[in-house]
Amino acid sequence: MRALLSTFSLQELRHHPWRNATAVVAVMLGVALAFAVHLINASALAEFSSAVSSVNGQPDAELRARQGPLPDALLDRVAAHPEVALASPVLESSVQAVLPGGKRVAMQLLGVDALVVAGLSPALMPIPEAATGDAAARRFDLFAPDAVFMNAAAQQALGNTATLQLQIGLGLRSVRVAGRVNAPGAPLLVMDVAAAQDLMGRAGQLSRIDLRLAPGAQLDAVLASLALPAQVIAQRPEQSGERVSNLSRAYRVNLTVLALVALFTGAFLVFSVLSLSVARRQPQFALLGVLGLSSNERLRLVLAESALLGLLGSALGVALGTALAALALRLLGGDLGGGYFSGVAPPLQWSAWAGLVYGGLGVAASVVGGWWPARATARMAPALALKGLGAPAPPGARRHTLALALVALAAALAWAPPVAGIPLAAYVSVGLLLVGGIAALPLAVGWLLDRIAPHITRHALPVLAVERARRLRETAAVATSGVVASLALSVALTVMVASFRESVTQWLDAVLPAQLYVRSSGSNGLDSNHLPTAFVAAVEGVEGVARMDTLRATPVQMDPVRPAVVLLSRPLHMEPGSALSLPLVGNPLPAPPVTGGERVVAVYVSEAMVDLYGAQPGSWLPGLAQAFAEPNVRGVRFFVAGGG
Repeated sequence: MRALLSTFSLQELRHHPWRNATAVVAVMLGVALAFAVHLINASALAEFSSAVSSVNGQPDAELRARQGPLPDALLDRVAAHPEVALASPVLESSVQAVLPGGKRVAMQLLGVDALVVAGLSPALMPIPEAATGDAAARRFDLFAPDAVFMNAAAQQALGNTATLQLQIGLGLRSVRVAGRVNAPGAPLLVMDVAAAQDLMGRAGQLSRIDLRLAPGAQLDAVLASLALPAQVIAQRPEQSGERVSNLSRAYRVNLTVLALVALFTGAFLVFSVLSLSVARRQPQFALLGVLGLSSNERLRLVLAESALLGLLGSALGVALGTALAALALRLLGGDLGGGYFSGVAPPLQWSAWAGLVYGGLGVAASVVGGWWPARATARMAPALALKGLGAPAPPGARRHTLALALVALAAALAWAPPVAGIPLAAYVSVGLLLVGGIAALPLAVGWLLDRIAPHITRHALPVLAVERARRLRETAAVATSGVVASLALSVALTVMVASFRESVTQWLDAVLPAQLYVRSSGSNGLDSNHLPTAFVAAVEGVEGVARMDTLRATPVQMDPVRPAVVLLSRPLHMEPGSALSLPLVGNPLPAPPVTGGERVVAVYVSEAMVDLYGAQPGSWLPGLAQAFAEPNVRGVRFFVAGGG
């Protein structure tokens, strides 16, 4: 076999380099794009997990509110528990540093307790700078009300400055840079938690409490004995990374699948190239068969040729994918436009196993593309082929039935439910639909040429071309299969993206219909930065403002490993055609009567809420009720009155 590859197959490659190069380039691009996307996503996730681990430390658990802040009094109660070794309070907020030229730099501000933070999150321990002044006196900067400590990313973004102007709400607050912290990742400022509460006007509020349990203590038992309020949720540190991974999983999977489309197209190009090559070399294969090369050996020879094309394309693809990933991480960071890893500039995390997997996919795609030409070569009758009688038989009813069956199966799989949140059946459906369409190409080519033939009878050259294609429909279909596959996938992706953009635009126009939105600066999803009432009234009186409505966005953590649900509170007018109507499917449902003095609040959910939380119209949302289980709103139940 090796001798045939080095002589018989190598001669084909030398005489037709560009034809075979087309297949190699197709496989190379498919492997390169898929491998580059994998490297970028893996590097971004690894860097994000590392940054979260450095900033959050390694506590045994984190206590957070399902919505809004934690009460400061909860810290004393938790710290007094005999099985809690350390309880570290943290206050989080997003602020904007205003530079002298007016440039604004967004960064995170953390308030920590310097007396306990080193035991849980050493990277957040403030390190005072003793370059100027009394070194002993500088130690008290850990508790100073105006002292902040920057990490390396913040220092790079802000430069060497002694003071900072921070946008807090509608005003500017001046702080001084007193030192540094060793936390990696995005720009970060750290200060004393009590000073941060005073600076941001959030007295008595915390974002989270990190817990380190005593040796031998069980987390579940400790949480049960604490009897935490319903609006407090406990989560393990690894669940933060899992939540971000789940949030970006669909985005990452879709990017990978889109990249693999090029590899799928490469398989069809390998099929087309090898089919035409085998058809042209049919006399040589027939002669080899007469000389003793068995049908199985002919099959293995063609499969070996396809595997070599795939191996060459995969090797080049892994190298090109590595270069593309390194370039993208250097120029674009690890975000790729999705917004999930913005501000993260990770180093390249190269994986040999991933390279082998994606390289193996390239080889497998080539072998699959070469299977049908190899089968045709194995089934060839050498004696007939030597006489020029080895033309493929026209496709019969069985071939047409197979094509229709593949299309029908693709239609059925398109409605199959996702597996672990990933529409694997839908991806298989697309592949089967394309294969079924390619299998039906001979029928379509014959139907089209039968209609063209009567109109070209007076022209000899077109008659010869059309009649040959009519009688060798299989060869004509093979010649066009690569073009059909690539063009079909391109059109499908274009229509899909355009449809998605249009639907999202229509949905946003209905949910957020205003021409301009004004929000408080530094909003970090904690629902803590509100616009003052006087400011809202002043905006309403501005000349040119015809109408103004208020909106409040409240993130609610209903599940520790899922993204937070955003609750939008705004005026609603349910009349059809109203500017503030919602894009609902069906009519709003009336709230059912309740007893016991409970109040019912109607909510309208998106499609994602139905899929992730089972929030079907007509059901209740107990997770939302837990988030708002405050004494002043106890007894409120949330009813799903509609969805869209």
